[in-house]
Amino acid sequence: MAFRWRSFALAMLIGLLSFADGARAAAPQVPVLWDAKERLPKPDLSTLPRLRFLTTTDFPPFNFLDGAGKLSGFHIDLARAICAELGIVEKCQIQALPWAELEGALRKGEGEAIIAGIAATPESRATYAFSRSYLQFPARFIMPKGKALTEPIFDKLHGKRVGVISGSAHERMLRDYFNTVQVVPFDRPEDAAGCCRFAGGPYLAPEYLGSGMAIATKADNPALAAAIDYALQEISMKGTFAEFYLRYFPVSFF
Repeated sequence: MAFRWRSFALAMLIGLLSFADGARAAAPQVPVLWDAKERLPKPDLSTLPRLRFLTTTDFPPFNFLDGAGKLSGFHIDLARAICAELGIVEKCQIQALPWAELEGALRKGEGEAIIAGIAATPESRATYAFSRSYLQFPARFIMPKGKALTEPIFDKLHGKRVGVISGSAHERMLRDYFNTVQVVPFDRPEDAAGCCRFAGGPYLAPEYLGSGMAIATKADNPALAAAIDYALQEISMKGTFAEFYLRYFPVSFF
């Protein structure tokens, strides 16, 4: 099974939530990954019999069972919005399966798309066609509350001690991009609990942090992935994505 964004995203989210009471941006920032000047063609899906999204129940806040046992989450709302933009609400279904069964279910035709955090890598692209990324996870600096640090911060960090999760992509990025700091590796995101606020802006580095979250279809169905791209762009341009993002990530990591 392909590498899952879950392992990276959960580590990031645990760290984010552990200091959520103290970490605040000046105002909520919503990532915009689409060029407003680019207009994707609206697909004709009149011959599509159905669009079944496959997901899991164990990846909050993206997909999970709420207190009433109802499938909920960022991905669930996003899948429904995609179907609405494509004009196929009546053909749209969302089914939850164990993570290990997703690839086989798609291969056997038990679904048309997976929205569960499969990472788009050179290896996974041999199995899947992917939509464009709809969400990326940036690197952020945090610092003790009551102190301020604004961009550009490279020179301001010269010789400073900077903590980072040991062995992570963030550690590699920190050592390569900020080679004048004193790197202090630590084992648990929770070690920053309650201490901090965001400092400076987000750093997007696909070469370290990956290309972001995307929706997977069968490798021989790039047309469906392209149709999903159209819907994702419309969702972003109309502000629907921002509504979902702020609903599930009230402490923005951007």
